[in-house]
Amino acid sequence: MSNFNADGGAENQWEDRGELAWNEFDWERYLREQDEAVQRYAKFYEASRSAHDRIDKVAEKMNWGQQEWTDESGSDADDDDDEDDDDSPEDVYTLQKNPIFIASKAICLCLGRSWEELAADSTRVPQPLAVSFLASLHRCEEQSVQALHALDFGDYAMAVSLLKRAMAALNATLALLNDESINHLPSVRAWREEAFARFFDLREIWLRVIAECRDELTRPSDEEG
Repeated sequence: MSNFNADGGAENQWEDRGELAWNEFDWERYLREQDEAVQRYAKFYEASRSAHDRIDKVAEKMNWGQQEWTDESGSDADDDDDEDDDDSPEDVYTLQKNPIFIASKAICLCLGRSWEELAADSTRVPQPLAVSFLASLHRCEEQSVQALHALDFGDYAMAVSLLKRAMAALNATLALLNDESINHLPSVRAWREEAFARFFDLREIWLRVIAECRDELTRPSDEEG
């Protein structure tokens, strides 16, 4: 998938971390940096909303090149020479660093943030709809995160199943906005028209990952080759 690697270079990275001597402060710093990556993606994404290829444009702005997100990005020789660098955030992989995780979280953040701003006014959005939408969006995001956990551990079939669930939840979220009962709510209709592109971008990202997972599942293993 252009500028995205579904694996996130994770297949062996959990083992490569070895005896990582980080305390709670180190991990908090690391997690804050990953939170900033989500915010940075969201900023780039909102600025690229008018571009038809915005997903790939944002990936380029995030510097997500293929080499950076593959298992070959690191060198064993370099590890021996730069032992002190092994504890730097750049050398540590967790799910929070996965490009798909960052993109999905950022787009869901954009959706949730703009909806919360609209739904804060009960005269514009009925409270049952406000709550139902956020709950549905949360289910959608949760399924996608579970899928990425499966992906990180190399379970491509499970990742596909979970991403299909995420897309089903995405469709359910869209169905809430397409219900005839909201046709009399001009503010919700306007928000829906603006938000559609975000929903379809999430769907496009997940479809790309599903396609790559299925390629992996049909690829002959080393033993078969």
